[in-house]
Amino acid sequence: MKRKALGVSVAIMGLLVFISTAYAGSNSYQPVAKTPDTITVFINHIDNNGGKISLQADDIQWYEGKEADKVFLEREKDSGLDGPPDGYYIVNDDKQVKTLEVDPNAVVLMQIYDRTGNIYNVTTEWNQAIPLAKFEAIYHANKVLDVSAYPYHLTIKDGKVVKIVQQYIP
Repeated sequence: MKRKALGVSVAIMGLLVFISTAYAGSNSYQPVAKTPDTITVFINHIDNNGGKISLQADDIQWYEGKEADKVFLEREKDSGLDGPPDGYYIVNDDKQVKTLEVDPNAVVLMQIYDRTGNIYNVTTEWNQAIPLAKFEAIYHANKVLDVSAYPYHLTIKDGKVVKIVQQYIP
């Protein structure tokens, strides 16, 4: 009887380890797909006018991997480097800011932000969904971690932002 109970316990533990490993493997950085309805921006300001949220956004071009190497070498010929130091490269030739209305049901996915008010608790949690109102609060509460320093990928449908994905920067 004890041997059977031990066998069942070992099987359950093995299953838990397998499930945990499978989950951890799928919970990693994945580049945001470039689509015709997605733009990458720096968010300069978030306005809330009576519940209607809008973003002041500065379009940028975000490159990573081999594409970043190529663009970096074209634009930074005299740098003495073979590619961008952190594997990504940002181009911001036009600093014009535009206003974008955010759909009240927009999906917001964050990678890193201040969850507790303590810098030692700031960790990366890939694509953590948060409500739009929480994103607005996090954006304005920038004493521990300033999330305005990160690029965001915005999906736009029918003239409104329907998805906001924070770009992880190593």
